[in-house]
Amino acid sequence: MNNLNPKDMEIISAVLYTFVAFVLMIIAILFFVYYSRKKIIQKELEKKDLEIDYQKKLLQATILTQEKERERIAQDLHDDISSKLNIIALNSHLLTSTGLSSAEVQEITGNIITTTGVVLESSRTIAHNLLPPILDKFGLHAAIDELCQQSSGGTIKIEYKNDTKQRTFDAIPVEQHLHIFRILQELINNSLRHGKATRIMIVFNKDNNGCYCNYSDNGSGFDTRDIKKLAGLGMKNIESRVAMLEGELRVESEINKGIHVTINF
Repeated sequence: MNNLNPKDMEIISAVLYTFVAFVLMIIAILFFVYYSRKKIIQKELEKKDLEIDYQKKLLQATILTQEKERERIAQDLHDDISSKLNIIALNSHLLTSTGLSSAEVQEITGNIITTTGVVLESSRTIAHNLLPPILDKFGLHAAIDELCQQSSGGTIKIEYKNDTKQRTFDAIPVEQHLHIFRILQELINNSLRHGKATRIMIVFNKDNNGCYCNYSDNGSGFDTRDIKKLAGLGMKNIESRVAMLEGELRVESEINKGIHVTINF
């Protein structure tokens, strides 16, 4: 080394500095890649956790919806059917009593006939709530059309467009038609009761990607970032039914600007 002239020393020093700089740069790149990858993995895990949490909430909403429906059916059966069947049974037992006058027999028989009629009407109502007869007999298009007509009136106008009519729903299994019907029921109820809407538009169309339902109203709207508001409007029930359809739901709304809902299924 002592025999090296200053120029050679400068060259060696430059090479050493370059090598050290290169090594440091490689280390810096490795650290950057490591921490970047770590952040990406962390974000992916967070995203997965959010998806799992969302699926859990949907499942809970689905179970809650089913439990509420079972509760309502059980209550209806108890209040409207069971209690009246007890009355019929009691009156039928009275008819077996001896010494009844013809007037008493006529009165008891009349009570049985009247109560039986009430039970039949209650049974029809419960069956209608479970599955609207028009949906079963004439299909989803006719059921939606009737729903819109029944919900309209006075200052409230609901417009339903489905140019392809039943063909729009051909690709959807019949057992899933009730979910679509219930979704629209819930949306209309929200628009009228919470949004105070006077105009509602429901449009169905179909393309290569599936069927679409576009729902909009001129109601008060809401802030879609307000989770409590969404929960209060029964959106979880709607989301759970859309999930059962294996569909996608998009909700757009602003305060005083109504709501626009798109469902792809």
